Amino acid sequence: MMRPTENKTLLAVVAGLVLGPAVLAGNIEGRVRTADSKAELSDFVIFVDDIEGPFPAPKEPAVMDQKNLQFIPHVLAVQAGTLVEFPNSDPVSHNVFSISDAKRFNVGLYKSGTARRVKFDRPGVVELLCNVHLEMSAYIVVVKNPYFAQPKADGTFRIANVPPGRHRLRSWHQRLPAREQEVEVPVEGTAQVLFEISSKNQ
Repeated sequence: MMRPTENKTLLAVVAGLVLGPAVLAGNIEGRVRTADSKAELSDFVIFVDDIEGPFPAPKEPAVMDQKNLQFIPHVLAVQAGTLVEFPNSDPVSHNVFSISDAKRFNVGLYKSGTARRVKFDRPGVVELLCNVHLEMSAYIVVVKNPYFAQPKADGTFRIANVPPGRHRLRSWHQRLPAREQEVEVPVEGTAQVLFEISSKNQ
């Protein structure tokens, strides 16, 4: 006799064959926790590292603003192929450039109330700078698939519609060491994870 869990899995597989692969997906929910009091939890990026594409690029651009002589947000995670818009919401001119291996570019000087766009088509970490205001810096973390999240201020995050199976989940932060752990994503339902991240490599 088939056990209840096996029966549920078989039904989900059959549903996936009939309705499409989107049915065969679970969720990952979790929390980032660190003893580093200076680390903004929303500046972490949590992403599934082992699911290969290709994946269609997002239709809508992501936005990194420039306001009060700051990049907002300080960290922006995007899928490879995403177009990022850089509006200038300050009353002064700005510039955005990067010499990072993942994306080298320079949009030049542009005025208040205007914007520039750049496509980020290669996974990696891109540090942004402004050659007018040297105190300005930010990061764009480009990942290879749509299975990623940035935590809320309390450290909680959710990655939806992840293909079922065992996956490698990784963290990124500009100052703290990367962490990875395996997570078993169910055919339906939610896997729970906790990232404990110290300020020292272990």
